[in-house]
Amino acid sequence: MMAGSDDSRLAGNILLFCRTLRAAGIPVGPAQVLDALRAVTSVGLTRRDDFCSALRAVLVTDPSQFRLFEQSFHVYFRNPRLLERMISLLLPSIERRAADGGTALRRLAEALFATASDRTDEAVAEIDQSGSYSAREVLRQKDFEQMSLAEQAEAKELLLSDIEPLCNIPTRRFRVHPFGNRHDLRRSMQLMIRNDGQLLCLAKKRRRERPPVLVLICDISGSMSHYSRMFLLFAHALRAHLPTVHSFVFGTRLTNISRRLADRDVDAALAQVAAEVEDWDGGTRIAASLERFNVDWARRVLAQNAVVLLLSDGLERDTEADLQFQMQRLHRSCRRLIWLYPMLRFDGFAPKAFGIRTMLPHVDLFLPAHNVDCLAALARILNQERRFGVVAGHPAIAA
Repeated sequence: MMAGSDDSRLAGNILLFCRTLRAAGIPVGPAQVLDALRAVTSVGLTRRDDFCSALRAVLVTDPSQFRLFEQSFHVYFRNPRLLERMISLLLPSIERRAADGGTALRRLAEALFATASDRTDEAVAEIDQSGSYSAREVLRQKDFEQMSLAEQAEAKELLLSDIEPLCNIPTRRFRVHPFGNRHDLRRSMQLMIRNDGQLLCLAKKRRRERPPVLVLICDISGSMSHYSRMFLLFAHALRAHLPTVHSFVFGTRLTNISRRLADRDVDAALAQVAAEVEDWDGGTRIAASLERFNVDWARRVLAQNAVVLLLSDGLERDTEADLQFQMQRLHRSCRRLIWLYPMLRFDGFAPKAFGIRTMLPHVDLFLPAHNVDCLAALARILNQERRFGVVAGHPAIAA
């Protein structure tokens, strides 16, 4: 066992090292710091490799962070006066290795410098932070399927804060407006009659605007479980800003959950959805579910040129169903049909499955939906309707 002074010195060093890792971009919580102290006490300090492995086992949860941890460990524990000299030691290596891994080294230098500045009042050096990423920025680009429960909770907060409120869209009808961009001949003639036939001024008009109508159809089968929950959070966030949002989920059958998502508490709303929907994490019948939507709901919710957002992996189990006819009917009934496909994030993606090849020709946009950035970008794309009248960019991939 170690003496009391050595034990306290070791605890202080490990605490400073954990703060350095946290500043470098590796998420380390208070519980992990305590686990690190217990792990080091268990393995002892006789071997440097055992000491490093014990810290890495409890402080690093993502394999992609192993390299940054090893660099932090070897640099931090090289000698006791490293913190006073780390700027001169690390900055030359950053210049030489900018092409391969320079971002990790720069982030490590900034973290060590931040730790050193807490312990000394000497002059502070400025380091370029243009290549560094905060933990929240990394989380925005992380795949929903790779997130832990704690990261999903944080991603929910990011999603609610990043989504822009959707703007109203112009309609075909006009209304009188003093700063309109068109002349209202009928109103001008009425004013002329009131003024004894004298045309004193020309009345103007502009288009009326109304909130856009969105219809969200979400696949909740087993293969889509990691993405469907985040998409329902996205639907709830849209519902909070926009009253004209209709939400549906389907696995083997179609369920309307629009009223459930009207609850302001997102957790309570999703709990009600989970209690009502019986085919969650089950199989997939895309054609049958779209048929029920086209027959029972299309005329009710698509009457005002709605935009349909379809989240699905396109893995149709029933190959005998007429999926092409149902997709064609849905496409003709709405203003725009946007297919959100999580697997589109892979560079080598090719539409080889039967369902994907059948659905693609009837889609206006084919977009990825695997992280927070994709869903936030989708809200920005929908806002382009106000300016252009159509959803611009990101054309669908040809089958």
